[in-house]
Amino acid sequence: MDSRDANSSETTNVPVNPSSDSVFSHVPRAPEIPIYAVMTACSKDPSPLKLNLGMGVYRTEDGKPLLLNVVRRAEEILVNDRTAVKEYLPITGLPEFNKLSSILIFGADSPAIKENRVTTVQCLSGTGSLRIGADFLAKHYHQDVVYIPEPTYSNHPNFFIAAGLTLRKYRYYNPQTQGLDFQCLLEDLGSAPSGATVLFHACAHNPTGVDPTLEQWEEIRRLIRCKGLFPFFDCAYQGFVSGNLEEDAHSVRMFVADGGECIVVQSFSKNMVLYGERVGALSIVCKNADVASRSESQLKLLIRPMYSSPPIHGAAIAVSIMKNREMYDEWTIELKAMRNRLMSTRQQLYEALLQRGTPGDWSHIIKHVGLFTYSGLSEEQVAFMTREYHIYMPANGRMNMAGLSLKTVPHLVDAIHAAVPMSTSK
Repeated sequence: MDSRDANSSETTNVPVNPSSDSVFSHVPRAPEIPIYAVMTACSKDPSPLKLNLGMGVYRTEDGKPLLLNVVRRAEEILVNDRTAVKEYLPITGLPEFNKLSSILIFGADSPAIKENRVTTVQCLSGTGSLRIGADFLAKHYHQDVVYIPEPTYSNHPNFFIAAGLTLRKYRYYNPQTQGLDFQCLLEDLGSAPSGATVLFHACAHNPTGVDPTLEQWEEIRRLIRCKGLFPFFDCAYQGFVSGNLEEDAHSVRMFVADGGECIVVQSFSKNMVLYGERVGALSIVCKNADVASRSESQLKLLIRPMYSSPPIHGAAIAVSIMKNREMYDEWTIELKAMRNRLMSTRQQLYEALLQRGTPGDWSHIIKHVGLFTYSGLSEEQVAFMTREYHIYMPANGRMNMAGLSLKTVPHLVDAIHAAVPMSTSK
């Protein structure tokens, strides 16, 4: 080929007209994700009174992000470990992390673990684990129907829709009682088609803060097994309900103890306050070791083209804490302190509303558990509180209790007291 042809501007150096339409000019602008829109509005609000009760993250009494002391210790150990390397992890993640994560949720004496019926892979926190789990169901499970609670974590539908699965809802929350709609839950799951997957929150339900009792979990378990439904647990808040990691795993362990199969997703974002480290795990409990091994081989094929292998640092922090008895105990103490502060804040808010004489029964605030509570406030009332009192939360009235403090409770009570007369729903 003539070198002049190879360098011809007509073929390789065609000037780009900056005023011409982009090849992506047809791309529509997507609507803002609601919770992030609320947070953006809060960040732009110059008012010194503004109160952020929206994002699902833990805050200290003075409104600051928290880094656990035991996490600081773990990081010091890691940074001083001269043998540490930053090689790629295997596709399934850090093996010791997977082992310890499965023990944390299923128990050290779990028959499923001892019989090698569990395969656990490290994923990108809870969201990445949910997506891999949804893709696994879409590719390898015979039934494409997934039941999710109404309401549920706002991102839950996206994982299953993206995987091509069919979503249906089961009633979970009763706005009249501001508690569990147990009979309707049983009715909806009782009419579900055989083989359908059912998504459960293992504990500290997001957004409502309403959990079944152990007796209700047992009745749910019997129904699931009788109907041949498939349980899929999202465990994002282990330790936030009772302050005890073992107790908060009871719902999952019930479903494993009967010898049946299930999928469990874990996140360490909340209970180790490792949000940005993206530490999570996906476990599949199978009937036998051979099925578990084959399932893991297929999980590798899902992970490989998506992100190839997970990050090492956060998992190494979690391992350092979980494998060391002293550090594990320190973790549980700090975790219980977070849980106790949430319970104390609930009590402060409840008592302040009673003292103010705000109309309505606010006892659900102290009955709910975990990071969140469904306040019962309407979209109109929430908008009023944002506009007049600079208080930010999702339109459904979900409040992050960690966003409150003894200093800010009176401001919130003033806002609620002013907003309640706008509606007769309470």
